[in-house]
Amino acid sequence: MALPELHRFTLPNGLRVVLAPDPSAPVVGVSVHYDVGFRSEPEGRTGFAHLFEHLMFQGSESLEKLAHFRHVQSSGGTFNGSTHPDYTDYYQVLPSAALERALFLEADRMRAPKLTEENLRNQIDVVKEEIRLNVLNRPYGGFPWILLPPVLFQTFPNAHNGYGDFTDLENATVDDCAAFFDTYYAPGNAVLTVAGDFRPEIAKELVEKHFGDVPARPVPERPSFAEAPPKGELRAEHSDKHAPMPAIALGYRIPDPVNDVEGYLSYLVLAGVLTDGDGSRLQQRLVHQDAIVVDVGAGCGLFGPLEARDPDTFNVTAIHPPDITSDQVVAAVDEELLKLAEEGPTEQELAKVTARWVSTMHREHDRLTSRTLGLGSAELLFGRAELLYELPDKLAAITTDEVAAAAKALRPDSRAVLILNPAVAEAGTAADNGGTE
Repeated sequence: MALPELHRFTLPNGLRVVLAPDPSAPVVGVSVHYDVGFRSEPEGRTGFAHLFEHLMFQGSESLEKLAHFRHVQSSGGTFNGSTHPDYTDYYQVLPSAALERALFLEADRMRAPKLTEENLRNQIDVVKEEIRLNVLNRPYGGFPWILLPPVLFQTFPNAHNGYGDFTDLENATVDDCAAFFDTYYAPGNAVLTVAGDFRPEIAKELVEKHFGDVPARPVPERPSFAEAPPKGELRAEHSDKHAPMPAIALGYRIPDPVNDVEGYLSYLVLAGVLTDGDGSRLQQRLVHQDAIVVDVGAGCGLFGPLEARDPDTFNVTAIHPPDITSDQVVAAVDEELLKLAEEGPTEQELAKVTARWVSTMHREHDRLTSRTLGLGSAELLFGRAELLYELPDKLAAITTDEVAAAAKALRPDSRAVLILNPAVAEAGTAADNGGTE
């Protein structure tokens, strides 16, 4: 089957552009992916990439605060942004007649966001409240995406809390923000994606009109964040005053998706064999047969699959009753991984998991928001937006032997084990035993 048509070009200022026309519905998606994420933050500035994402919505060179919101919403559109380990994205989805408006809005803040002391202080407070809501005051907040990396990884870029330490956030200055913008928000460090109902030649003219005069700046050389896998099992414990039951997370290193996407995808299929649906291996063994956990999950990437370059993580998480020990859960997981390593999944298991993943991917690609963001991240991370369209066939081609090899590589002597204890159960009271703040 022929892949959907893509058009590429690069502006003189370095901005890479991907156009993905699709006239099936009168809507367009516009996204900008910047090659900067949690792993690019300097020490002493945890949470800075996410804080800066907030600042990009606080007005720009030509628009006052909240004008961006009004222009999109008055066109009947939606918009948002998000921060990931290796990139930050911004997107808008609007009726196709509003394409030029979307391009103007993104170009305007790429040129010069409004970085003021008032905006900075306001957004620091907003981010702190977000952390309180999503991490500090929520059961299993930050589990495992904040809590597991410092166990599995040794270097600051890979191990630190991307949501941010309150002291680091409060110490941020407008000068820090300006330096961060100048360094990482250069057009040559970004990918612009336009998907949906438009004519490529018209879209190219509009892109050149609005982005062509954004000044070029030096593009930072992206450092390698590679580090060796653990030499032994690494363990840590964390107290969660809001958690009603203990939990455990296992973290393993997996292949670099940039250089070995098929190897990476075999772990994605393995995750499905382990925990996707009631018939999966760990659901059957841990939940139904042994009844030692109340919930179990597995997956690639702490944010989801193909969301980061190397190093990336395969994780297994489980919540279990207090009368079950973490060692019991780990032993059962290891037994099931050993069985898969020796025998592989059955053809029926493999077919069910790959069919479900392929169906999910086709459904996601049918949604314009997901397609626009997926093309942009694939172009930025892997240099190939086409990968988004190739993934279903690549997944369907994964074999039982490849899944068995992936299971065999998840070794007990090269992993992280994070044990989460309910603070109430530990202390015998409802006392506050701390948090991630």
